[in-house]
Amino acid sequence: MLANADLHIHSPYAIAVSRSMVPEHLITACVTKGISVLGTGDALHPAWQQAWRPFMENDAGIVVVPTAEVEDQSRVHHLIIAEDFMLFDDLREQLAAHSRGLVSVGRPHVYLSGEAIAKIVHEIGGLIGPAHAFTPWTALYAYFDRVADCYGSEPIDFLELGLSADSSYGAAIPDLYNVPFLSNSDAHSPAPDKFAREFNRLWLANLSVKAVLDCIQKGAIEMNAGFFPEEGKYNRTACVRCFTQYSGDEAIRNNWRCPADGGIIKKGVYDRARELSYGEARPRPPYLHIIPLGQIIQTMEGASSPHTKKCTSIYTSLISPFGNEIEVLTNTPIDEIRSIHPKAADAIEALRSGRVTLHAGGGGKYGTFSLV
Repeated sequence: MLANADLHIHSPYAIAVSRSMVPEHLITACVTKGISVLGTGDALHPAWQQAWRPFMENDAGIVVVPTAEVEDQSRVHHLIIAEDFMLFDDLREQLAAHSRGLVSVGRPHVYLSGEAIAKIVHEIGGLIGPAHAFTPWTALYAYFDRVADCYGSEPIDFLELGLSADSSYGAAIPDLYNVPFLSNSDAHSPAPDKFAREFNRLWLANLSVKAVLDCIQKGAIEMNAGFFPEEGKYNRTACVRCFTQYSGDEAIRNNWRCPADGGIIKKGVYDRARELSYGEARPRPPYLHIIPLGQIIQTMEGASSPHTKKCTSIYTSLISPFGNEIEVLTNTPIDEIRSIHPKAADAIEALRSGRVTLHAGGGGKYGTFSLV
């Protein structure tokens, strides 16, 4: 069976996360978005585990998968997936001597190498891979050119692309030829424009946590879905202060300092991926470029936020008759959407047809889009 999965989110115990990011709201968000498989995020945190326990079996039928993110001694972030919370308890015990934040911080810093962390994760029976791997901060390719430079002899079980990349960015990197790609939201809020803004469509033998892990290990990813890479806030090389964008050659000539304000010029994901792509591009599962419905409505209405009263009303009017957001964006006949809201139908038709004008982000500022 096919199931939509978002395997990377965070809890209120992590930095800059909404207090509304609680299991009750997350289960509701899954139903609204069309997500069947949800990673808990922050599963090393005992209190967050406790909050989830009443919802591991839930009336909505959402499969809840224990997941966590940690930062290693090189500042690389790793996504960890395991079958149950007991395995994360084992992991916490083994990491305790190397971290001061395992019981206080949602995304703890662990003073070990990526290889050492991966070895422990594999020994307990979990899966591990680099989180938002191409991002120029706290990511694999921010600091290393090869997987083995970070993970040594330990294999990675998957690679998470991040919001500024799609699967084409890694398709010609020989290091990744046999590594499944995941696309997750890394959500800090249950709001529909943040939660499940990226997701994976998995082929599962059944709706269970074990089936999800088996699927990832086998690389049975039917589809990745998410942002156009240009929408990501680190897609292009740019100044982190004024967001002026530069070509790679311009950045080098300026010694990676913005001539306008002296800010650091940060290499964008687009340029970094091209540096690493010295092989032939290998086939990957299809990547569906989508834009959250709330953002489409916001742009359509010229609103300041997707959460204005008018935008929320339009959003609800579209979700109620058609079931969930992913269904509205991808499958619902345009004529049926038009019967509810003609302007929204035109915008969704433009998205499906690829009539999207993109203005790339960079340096920490999200890109923008228009639909024509």
